Amino acid sequence: MQYQTVVPGRFLARPNRFVAQVEAEGAVQTVHVKNTGRCRELLVPGAAVYLEKSANPRRKTAYDLIAVQKGALLVNMDAQAPNRVFAEWLEPQLPEGAVLRREYAYGDSRLDFCVESPRGLFLIEVKGVTLEDGGAARFPDAPTERGVKHIRELQKAAEAGLGAALFFVVQMEGMKSVAPNEETHPAFGAALREAAGNGVGDPTEASVAERSDGTLLATMRHEMPGVRRRAFCQGGPEEWSAPWLDAGKTQLNLPW
Repeated sequence: MQYQTVVPGRFLARPNRFVAQVEAEGAVQTVHVKNTGRCRELLVPGAAVYLEKSANPRRKTAYDLIAVQKGALLVNMDAQAPNRVFAEWLEPQLPEGAVLRREYAYGDSRLDFCVESPRGLFLIEVKGVTLEDGGAARFPDAPTERGVKHIRELQKAAEAGLGAALFFVVQMEGMKSVAPNEETHPAFGAALREAAGNGVGDPTEASVAERSDGTLLATMRHEMPGVRRRAFCQGGPEEWSAPWLDAGKTQLNLPW
């Protein structure tokens, strides 16, 4: 995934969920925030941010806020990036005859992806992670009943004999672990543990793999009955990609 024209700025204020005031290119700009979440720990007055300049001159806002500097940590906060990056990584690995469907309706939910293959259906939900706490990634940053509902639907699918997976896309580098944010939303962590088979194994276990350039990847290794989770992170202000695209590096054991 490649952004086009990226310019630095300084965050000033966020009047509502959709727009922010940012000082950039010598003026105060009203920019579109590509993440309607709270992001309170990220969007603080004076924070260094990165904007993508739109090529559409008719847009009401000329910029999208896509990333923010949290101390030494660069965090991509584009809510559309996780699905785009995940699809870019997954599509080249699909088996012959398989089709990747987006926004797949299942039960009472619309899940991010479904792989239709001769072996059957494989349902996938992707969650982007922007919350960092002491070098660890946490999800969610705010209560998410929708997230709990997605886990329940995945577990129902697995119990019905379908493939099901929940992937966490960590939108920052250097995380040593990734786990549910129990303090913010205990029900989300409880749903993950239930999906894991009533506590079989350690649902917060993670390991770290090192890339050839020294970047550390926080990679979920725990296998859950029916629902599997992974996390990946890589990128700078302009480019964000799944590190498993790198030949010879960490690979997932997909069911095909």
